[in-house]
Amino acid sequence: MAREYWNSGRKWTVRGALLSLVLLTAAQVVLVIWVSYWHRELFDALENRSLSEFLRLILTFVLIFALTMGVTALHMHVKRWVQLDWRRWMTSLLLDEWLAHANHYRLQFSTGEHDNPDGRIAEDIRIATEAAVGLAHSLLYSVLILGSFIDILLSVSGSAYLPGTTVSVPGYMVLMAFVYAGVGTVFGLLLGRPLIRTTNRLQSVEASLRFGLARAREHSEAIALMHGEPLERRSADRLFADVGRGWDRQTFAYLGIVSFSTGYGTLLPVFPILIAAPQYIGGAMTLGLLMQAAQAFQRLTSALSWPIDNLGELARCRASIDRIVSLHDDILKLEAQDLKKATGKTRIELQQSTHAELDIRNLCLASPSGQILLQDFNLHVRHGERILITGDPAVTISLFKAVAGLWPWGGGLISLPAGHNMMFLPQRPFLPEGSLRAVLSYPHDADHFTLPCLHRALECAGISWLAPRLEDYDDWGRALPLRAQQRLGIARLFLQQPGWVFIEEATDAFDAKDEIDTLELLHHELPSATLLNISLHNGLDHFYDRKLVLERLRGTRVRPPAPEPSLLPET
Repeated sequence: MAREYWNSGRKWTVRGALLSLVLLTAAQVVLVIWVSYWHRELFDALENRSLSEFLRLILTFVLIFALTMGVTALHMHVKRWVQLDWRRWMTSLLLDEWLAHANHYRLQFSTGEHDNPDGRIAEDIRIATEAAVGLAHSLLYSVLILGSFIDILLSVSGSAYLPGTTVSVPGYMVLMAFVYAGVGTVFGLLLGRPLIRTTNRLQSVEASLRFGLARAREHSEAIALMHGEPLERRSADRLFADVGRGWDRQTFAYLGIVSFSTGYGTLLPVFPILIAAPQYIGGAMTLGLLMQAAQAFQRLTSALSWPIDNLGELARCRASIDRIVSLHDDILKLEAQDLKKATGKTRIELQQSTHAELDIRNLCLASPSGQILLQDFNLHVRHGERILITGDPAVTISLFKAVAGLWPWGGGLISLPAGHNMMFLPQRPFLPEGSLRAVLSYPHDADHFTLPCLHRALECAGISWLAPRLEDYDDWGRALPLRAQQRLGIARLFLQQPGWVFIEEATDAFDAKDEIDTLELLHHELPSATLLNISLHNGLDHFYDRKLVLERLRGTRVRPPAPEPSLLPET
């Protein structure tokens, strides 16, 4: 997934920004080396009590200070641009995959680690891209520091004799730096091993808590009417208890690594002075050389300690990457399953017909668990027909979703009418936040339809009282009662004038007279449209050419012989 970004159509812009980031990192290292030599000259000037040299070094430091601020600011700007651009690209990629072919809906019924996909796209991509760029920069910086300060430490530390022997060890401080950092890294990795697992677990339960609270907010009216607040509170307490347990596990994972890191960091400034002090006391080193050697030792050890210093960030980045890749892989599995539809045995195949007709052949509908709902079902619908569908809700709603491409469980072939100008109206229409004009025009842009057309649609749906509020912004799913929401869904039919309409109990909140009036208006305003309506209300048969009664198969998951569903003529 990362390689596609660096090789995308904008690769030269991206690579240019990456090259700038590398050059600015190198400039930061050069400034650090300059500061190291400046410190050496400063302590030598203090040891020699040279005022003129001291004043010159102050002016030099002003220049170093200004350059450091400029390079750091420019480096931060470029780094944050790369982080945001990579995040934008990866968010776009995952959104395209998630929203394509109703994958966002079908994932709910598939196995795998893809819970809270919204959190993975919004939060985990942010963490992964920001941390990856930050870690790459710090690793490059540490490698450059390592190469530079090995040379400095070799030149200033000289050699030392092993205690009690005449064996001389040249560049002994470099060797001690590697030993010090090596011991620290080994212990740090051993103590920090549980951190990745506990961090991943904590991120999952945090996302579950956010989702649970958001669900309660979205269904607040129903919860209030049912007086379900105590149950929701217990649910929130349970979710937060999971967060607490995840937090405690991460705390224990952090305990060892933080304790060790504290001792490791406390000893670091003192250790090089202790091992170089005999040379300074013996006169082999000036004060400036001693301080430069101590500083070079710290820089070298810090560079070698990159794994332990960044263990927490590595764990956080790895956990987020795992969550992103898990969602990406599960979506790819769905797409791979779609490629197997051609067999027509384990998946429902949708294809485009060459005629203006809906043709369903040998359809088998099953539940996600494998229970057969309907078997060997055939239906041919000509353009302009009106069909009433009743029966078992589990079967009728599954048929509705199968024709819409949302129900892959089962087998058979569904040939959609040529042009696919089909509009599906669920029981409760989706009303996004925004202006009422945008809600009514959905999924088209708000300015796609003229104002007279919008007014006419509202009038036909019986909600002309909403016309003055077309430009008002609101959360219409909360602001309107269910009956008005369903009327708004019907208004979309009058506005968008589809050639084929499939309705799923979208008038169940209407009384008998309102439902009859609505159907009469649909016949008048959409005279040539094909209408398939799932309804459980009686007394509507005279509006339709045929009535289809679907009953659920009673049995096991094996494909038993099944009677044909009754196809009744107009009554």
